[in-house]
Amino acid sequence: MKNKYSYILISLIILIFGIIFIPRIIDRIVAGNVTEHDRINLSEDDETLGFIYLNNEKRKVPPFAFLDQDSLLISNKDYKGKVYVVEFFFTTCPTICPVMNTNLVEIQEEFRDFDGFGVASFTINPEYDTPRVLKEYAEKYGINDMDWHLMTGDRQEIYDLANIGFNIFAAEAPGVPGGFEHSGLFALVDKNGYLRSRSDEFGNPIIYYRGTISESRGENEEGEKQQITILKEDIRKLLNE
Repeated sequence: MKNKYSYILISLIILIFGIIFIPRIIDRIVAGNVTEHDRINLSEDDETLGFIYLNNEKRKVPPFAFLDQDSLLISNKDYKGKVYVVEFFFTTCPTICPVMNTNLVEIQEEFRDFDGFGVASFTINPEYDTPRVLKEYAEKYGINDMDWHLMTGDRQEIYDLANIGFNIFAAEAPGVPGGFEHSGLFALVDKNGYLRSRSDEFGNPIIYYRGTISESRGENEEGEKQQITILKEDIRKLLNE
């Protein structure tokens, strides 16, 4: 008798479940609301960005302080609470810098209404790129966001910031067009000053974003894909954190 009552109880539970939930599931299927990942509600776009580690520690932007295009002293503290993109460039660059800054101006326009977004541009030719020169360059490219600072200062401090602080290559090279070499990469920094990025298909952080290929071009001669689109997506993710 005990087993009989147990079976009856289980049957009642199944019946109640069916009455309550099956119509809801059918309604969702009819409405097209059931997705492949519905049970855990995850998608690639929902994934948070990873931190960049060095010696098992999250990499953070080191302290810096330089003059910007308006001759204002700007430091890493001025970016606290902001999501920002970092680049190293120079105004007389005849090759990749014009593409990089055209891409950044496009990003500037997309995030113009966001008070929590900025750009930090550091010249690797500070002897020539004075605040006045940087101001003219900003006007030429339409760089007018108040949180986009083009900075100049002590040459060694800038190179240490690039090569050690960010691990973004920059060097003087008299034999190349413009006299300087640099990687053309963008770093993405979160509101707390940590370097962040998405992961590649193998689960490894991409670390930096290609700044030398435009969205409209798609890829370069080597077949490398543009990363401005994913950079925009990742900026939004950090702004929403």
